[in-house]
Amino acid sequence: MNLKTRPYYGWIIVAVFLVIQAVFLGVNSSFTVFFKHIETEFALSRTMTSAISSVSWILIPLTAFAGGWAIDRFGPRIVLTLMGLFTGLSLVLTSQTTAAWQLFLTYSVLLSIGFGAIYAASISIISRWFDKKRGLATGIAGSGEGLGSITIVPLATLLISGFTWKPAYLILGIIVWVLVIPLAWLVKKNPADVGLLTDGLKPAEADIPAVIPAEIQADGNAPGLMDIVRTRSFWTGAGIWFFFSFCMLLVVTHIVPHATDIGISAGDAAIVVGVFGASRAVGMIGLGVVSDKVGRKKVAITATIIQALVMVWLVWAQDLWAFYIFAVVYGIGNGGLYAGITPLLGDTFGLERLGTVLGLLEIGWGVGAAVGPLLGGFLYDSTGSYTWAFIAGAASMVVTAGLVAVLKPVRKSV
Repeated sequence: MNLKTRPYYGWIIVAVFLVIQAVFLGVNSSFTVFFKHIETEFALSRTMTSAISSVSWILIPLTAFAGGWAIDRFGPRIVLTLMGLFTGLSLVLTSQTTAAWQLFLTYSVLLSIGFGAIYAASISIISRWFDKKRGLATGIAGSGEGLGSITIVPLATLLISGFTWKPAYLILGIIVWVLVIPLAWLVKKNPADVGLLTDGLKPAEADIPAVIPAEIQADGNAPGLMDIVRTRSFWTGAGIWFFFSFCMLLVVTHIVPHATDIGISAGDAAIVVGVFGASRAVGMIGLGVVSDKVGRKKVAITATIIQALVMVWLVWAQDLWAFYIFAVVYGIGNGGLYAGITPLLGDTFGLERLGTVLGLLEIGWGVGAAVGPLLGGFLYDSTGSYTWAFIAGAASMVVTAGLVAVLKPVRKSV
């Protein structure tokens, strides 16, 4: 094939991350269909069952930081391979558990080690390959979570129905190994690895200056990690991740238990999760394109407000059609926020240490993702409904919109 007609390798990397995120995050999203089976088998409260997922998210900031640093230091292939190994091992060992405490080791700990760095890996690598179409590329790769909800969650439901929940986890673990490990070796860290610059330009075709945020420039050099951590932008980004994940994981963890509580079948509830995932993919790709044209911040704020409004809708939703409307609107808003904010963070912090920075920002994501489901379970156990939990989710989206508004990705060439 002529070099001029050969597809830009960056799009191959986007496709790889699309599939890997579909597998990892589809497995994570499927916890909602395992929720009541685990709750029943081990006679747990909603709070304790939620804690199995929450503990995993508490640990993820540590694994995300380590994974982000390892990607910057050693490259993505080895790191992604190890992530696939640990994620598959987590599910296989979870299928062999006989007591609730074992789940906190096999699922909470090992799964956090397995897929904890996937966001940092995806965003940092894709940001190196794309500038002009970064929103689109990030949106396509990030829509893997939606693809996982469409495929892995219904598959998990079918496996549980046919084999019970433990064999279902065993089969999912094997699927992770088969898909992720070979794909990991297709990922290259930089366009320079194939003789190109960002966006597929050849070195002779462009003169691209190094870019870092104005507030963290230091004598014309790339900023140190502690220079970045001391900026207001860093803590604003951490806050955005906290409230974003608080609401999202609250929904993802409790939507199926809530739906089945009010009489919707488990199969229909799983379809609702799939509709959310498909809509999230539409939001990521569609609004990712829009964000490249009209501005990432505008898209992120609009998408956040949409999520806040539809969380209030969920409080009164009682029929299956109302859940479908929620899944579509919330999914588009959720995907749009991700498509807007992830490249915006790349704009803010530059590419030199982006993997490490995003790993640190996962502290906010992980804590929010832990608190959201746990608070949802606690409020359900305390009140007998999810009303106040969903109101808390709406409030978290309002705060997120405010934080996005004050995030200032000011850049200067050096």
